[in-house]
Amino acid sequence: MIYDITLRLSYAYARQATGGRHLVRLLPPDLPNQRLIAGKLTIHPQPDHRFDSTDFFANPLTEFAFANPYRTLTLKMHARVDRGLPHQPLPGPVAANPTRAETLLADLPAALAALTTLHPTSPLHFTAPSPRAPSDAAMAQYAHALLTPGMTTRNAILAIGAALHRDMVYDPDATNVDTPAAEAFALRHGVCQDFSHIMIICLRSVGIPAGYVSGFLRTTPPPGKPRLEGADAMHAWVRAWCGPHAGWLDYDPTNAVIAAGDHIDLAHGRDYFDVAPIKGILRISGQQRSQQSVDVVPLQPGDHPPGS
Repeated sequence: MIYDITLRLSYAYARQATGGRHLVRLLPPDLPNQRLIAGKLTIHPQPDHRFDSTDFFANPLTEFAFANPYRTLTLKMHARVDRGLPHQPLPGPVAANPTRAETLLADLPAALAALTTLHPTSPLHFTAPSPRAPSDAAMAQYAHALLTPGMTTRNAILAIGAALHRDMVYDPDATNVDTPAAEAFALRHGVCQDFSHIMIICLRSVGIPAGYVSGFLRTTPPPGKPRLEGADAMHAWVRAWCGPHAGWLDYDPTNAVIAAGDHIDLAHGRDYFDVAPIKGILRISGQQRSQQSVDVVPLQPGDHPPGS
């Protein structure tokens, strides 16, 4: 499926802002199962300095800065993405091989100990606590209670994800972007960011490497399919390592589905701290307002020229 994606982030300040310097991750990457056909990020007002690159995890990264004061900041991203490519594993030395047997959860520590690479796709980056996904005793106890003897790593991932979907309520009014995962878990309410951070902490607590994926959901589902939660905004889900033969699995605990064609990747890292769509510093006084809009439109045959 080919999608046209439009994202708009806007900020309005009560008084002029000065000294603004920002990092943004707003362009979808090229992946084995995702191709960026075309993409453009525009910034208004036009920054005095701009540098486009990629970060450690190969996420497209834009750095920009302003020399003059400004009252508003608007970022617009337009992209055409092909998610119709056959599913392939992530690149790197830990790539999946679906013809091999799955790894038992009990054998996962030995598989991790055998790894000798720190390639960006290495699961070794995703085993330890991280800034937004710290260790938590209550989540560890919850996760361990879901395990059974002889369970494969993949089945453990699916069991934990399904349990969180069952036990938590999607509630956009319960938390905000700064709410700690422990607080959302105690409430059993939250949004996709909370579901994902909690699942990451649960998985790491049982020895499964796990990371955070930000992206988009298809806004209008296919006929007969339910509309997924989070489809009108940026979304988040989990990437977990099933072992050296099965590789990485993307799972969306907010909707209890394996992330596939309806999920478009934007960035991935250890947690939200690594993939926040915008970070930065600026000097302001008074209040600020922000708005976000997302539109993900699936293109039908004939909507785009052949080979585009």
